Amino acid sequence: MPPLFIDQLAQIILRNILESVDDALELRAAELFYREQKASLQEGAVMLADLEIVEMHAAGGANVGASGGLEQLITEAQAPLQTLELDVLDSGNAQLYWTRDERHDFVISMNHGRAALAAFCRVLERWMLHLSGVSVTVKSVPRIEEARWAWHIGLDAQSTALLNELWRGEKPEPDRLARLLALFRLDFADAAEMRADIAGRPVYLALSMGEDGWCA
Repeated sequence: MPPLFIDQLAQIILRNILESVDDALELRAAELFYREQKASLQEGAVMLADLEIVEMHAAGGANVGASGGLEQLITEAQAPLQTLELDVLDSGNAQLYWTRDERHDFVISMNHGRAALAAFCRVLERWMLHLSGVSVTVKSVPRIEEARWAWHIGLDAQSTALLNELWRGEKPEPDRLARLLALFRLDFADAAEMRADIAGRPVYLALSMGEDGWCA
C-alpha cells in the first residue's frame, strides 16, 4: 500500500481515538504516527520537528512560529537544546497548540521525563486499547534493566533491528546506538491476556531515527 495512504489512515484512526482528548501534548505527540519528523540529537537533547515544515524552511519557505525557532533548527540542527530559541511545545505553553494545530510548526522534546514523551506514552496506550481492546500502561525508561527480557517491539525498522541485536547479546555500532531516541516499558493490565509463558513480564518498545535524521 502507498505510504501516504497508511499515514492518512493512521490520522483518521487517531482523530477518532483522540476526539474527546483536550491535552494538546497528546495531539502533537500523535502526529508521530502519521507525519515524518526531523530529529535533532546532541549532548542529551532529543528534539523532533515536523519534517515537511523543516524542508519547507530549508527551501526558503515563509517563516512560521513566533520565535523563528524552526529556521534556527534547520541551520543549527545539531546544536544543544539550550542554545536554540525553538518553538518548543511543553506543559507550560501547551494551550498555544490550539492556535496553530494545522501548521505543524511546534517542536517537542522527547527526553526522558519530559511532558511530550509522557504524552506519547498515553497515545500508545489509547492506540492499543482502541485497536486490540487490551488495556496497557506505557512509560518511558532510561534503559532496559533485564539482561534477558521476554518481548520487545520496535516502533520503526531501525529499532526492531537494534533491539533484536541487543537481545541476542550483540554489540551494535556506537553510531546506531546514538540514534536510539527513546525506550519504553509496556505492561498489560491483565496478565491473562498475555501468552502464558511470558505472562506478567514487561514488553519493551523503542523509537529511533534513521541515518538521515528522519523519524517515521
